[in-house]
Amino acid sequence: MKLVNPDRRKILTATGRGVVASMLSSALSVASKDSKAASVRTLRWGFVGTGSIAGWMASAIKDADGAKLAAVSSRRMDSAREFADTHKIENAFDSWAEMIASDYVDAIYVATPTSVREEICTAAAQHGKHVLGEKPFASLPSLQRITAACRENGVGFMDATHFVHLPRTADIKATMQDTVGWPWSLDTAFQFEMADKGNIRYNPKLEPLGAIGDAGWYNMRAAVEYLSQDIEIQSVDAYLRRDKETGAAIAGSGVIRFDDESTTTWNCGFDSGGVNMDLRISGANGVIRLDDFLSTGPNGISEFTLHKGGFSNGSVEVVKSSPSKAGPTLMFEDYAAMVQEKQKFEQSVRSSERTQYLLDAVWASGLQNESA
Repeated sequence: MKLVNPDRRKILTATGRGVVASMLSSALSVASKDSKAASVRTLRWGFVGTGSIAGWMASAIKDADGAKLAAVSSRRMDSAREFADTHKIENAFDSWAEMIASDYVDAIYVATPTSVREEICTAAAQHGKHVLGEKPFASLPSLQRITAACRENGVGFMDATHFVHLPRTADIKATMQDTVGWPWSLDTAFQFEMADKGNIRYNPKLEPLGAIGDAGWYNMRAAVEYLSQDIEIQSVDAYLRRDKETGAAIAGSGVIRFDDESTTTWNCGFDSGGVNMDLRISGANGVIRLDDFLSTGPNGISEFTLHKGGFSNGSVEVVKSSPSKAGPTLMFEDYAAMVQEKQKFEQSVRSSERTQYLLDAVWASGLQNESA
């Protein structure tokens, strides 16, 4: 198994039910990223929105090379100024339109409700600003209008999915042919508790896809990242569960079968009694498991487990890595590199559009099953 340079890891082997603990070093790839980020022009970012996710991203961007948070906008100036004071931002606006028309920013992060995301993203692109959009998007056609505007105006585009920027994701994809083989099955779950019904995710007018868009996006993105490329949907079956008070879709589950005969099963929801972020990739050569496929552990370690063999002759290998920075921080660094390379732009667009394509399909199936 060719997971890492043997000079850069320590391997403890065991058989049967034993565990092979492997320390995966990402030092070379991180150093390469840091070098590349340092060589590009620093992007001055303007944030549209001051909610909790925007606050999280504002903290993450401080550690990113090639990125500086230069402005923020909110519908209310007091909110914009409070956010600016908290995160030491020089410029505050009570109009996103004024901010994207200004000379203070080069790139815009759109952390607004899904219902208004297309308008702001396309306007930013038309003003020559690079675009980072929170997810999901209203629909694939809506997203394609955004990416077309970015392409036409020569600016970058990326969705704000951060787990794909962790070195662990690249490590799994690079070695999967040897460790798993053809990935015929992917199972994912992203479930957590969100009891506050005042949250915009419980408002179908602002977030029409509810949990399917907010949490299910990650299920769909995992399929885009880890299953074979260029496969198309052969069949899809999805089920929604709605909150009786608000009508919001608060949970969903289903299965997608692709034309290469691989499948992905998924579960997502806002009403879980515990956090669940599991992922399993199965193939003829082995099985990869992640207990948390979205982030690193509390000690900054990200890992995956490789299972091989049967009950009597099986082995388990735990592969660990210590990313130099958090996923959202690496996302801003990757963005700075992406805007310089057309190929990376097209890869970014493809990943976003493929994810939304799957999301639209499961949403349509869920609605159909509701009315059946």
